[in-house]
Amino acid sequence: MTFQDLFKKSALELFPDQIEPLTLILTLVIAFLVGMGIFAVYRRCFIGVVYDHALNLSLVIMTLLVAVIIVTISTNITLSLGMVGALSIVRYRTAVKNPLDLMFLFWAITSGIAIDAQYYYIAFVA
Repeated sequence: MTFQDLFKKSALELFPDQIEPLTLILTLVIAFLVGMGIFAVYRRCFIGVVYDHALNLSLVIMTLLVAVIIVTISTNITLSLGMVGALSIVRYRTAVKNPLDLMFLFWAITSGIAIDAQYYYIAFVA
């Protein structure tokens, strides 16, 4: 057995073949709850002229979508490499006018990643 075979075998054993339905449901429920928490904090802490309800809803949806993306790419190493390539092409074209809005977007992304990594307490504390 060569080093390359050993590396392939160990890399493939790190990723499970399937997602358990209960784990997926738990991940989505927690992502939704954390997203709603971010929604409430954004609504309460908004300082500005015009409150953007669409941005606030997108924070909840972004938390869910990031959790789903991470679930998807964590189960298959080949798919994860393809997703990284595909997602690197996509970028935001909307200018964010308020730096605080950008921080809320990063908060939603970080929470989605933490939830799928099953660090629920980090997402809740954050």
